[in-house]
Amino acid sequence: MSNKDKNKNFNVPNTLTVLRIILVIPFMYFYLNGAVVPAIIMLLFAGLTDVLDGLIARRFHQYTELGQLLDPISDKIIQGSVAISLAIRHPMLLPLFLIFIIKEGIMLVGGAVLLRKRKRPCAAQWYGKFATVLFYITFAVILMVDMFRVWQWAITAVVVLLIVTAFFMIYALVMYGRAFFRILNSTAPEDQLDLDKMMDKKKYREKK
Repeated sequence: MSNKDKNKNFNVPNTLTVLRIILVIPFMYFYLNGAVVPAIIMLLFAGLTDVLDGLIARRFHQYTELGQLLDPISDKIIQGSVAISLAIRHPMLLPLFLIFIIKEGIMLVGGAVLLRKRKRPCAAQWYGKFATVLFYITFAVILMVDMFRVWQWAITAVVVLLIVTAFFMIYALVMYGRAFFRILNSTAPEDQLDLDKMMDKKKYREKK
């Protein structure tokens, strides 16, 4: 990597993304030690950096390959850390956590296989996004219940949320699985990934 590439990676969006990953440590420390309010504050800060890094990257054209790699990784690290923390304090969340890990692991492997076969990975679909939104809503509700200590009143709502979220995560996995096999066996031009052509376009943009 040239010095020019290294310097380009040291920008505000990438710094915010790294900060988001670091915030996982104080979140887990506070939450697992019963300090729910500071833990929620850390999580809110992490969410704020997620919004800001995208806005700044778009506004000032500070896109880098490192940033495009780190952003989804940081999201998965935060999701996994929240899931682990909640599952430790509330063992009833363990099945949902396992479903999440299995779903993300299978999708990661599937994406790698398609790239290796020079096929274009499936774009995010509504069911995948909806499952992710439910995932966050469920954990946000549980954090609120923890903060206000109203488990005896909210247990039914939490259980219903867990069941609905688990259902949509499994549904999303099945639908993405169908898309994976369709793309894998497809000969349609729109499903092919021409990496050489992409690299040529990238070099052309860099020369300009």
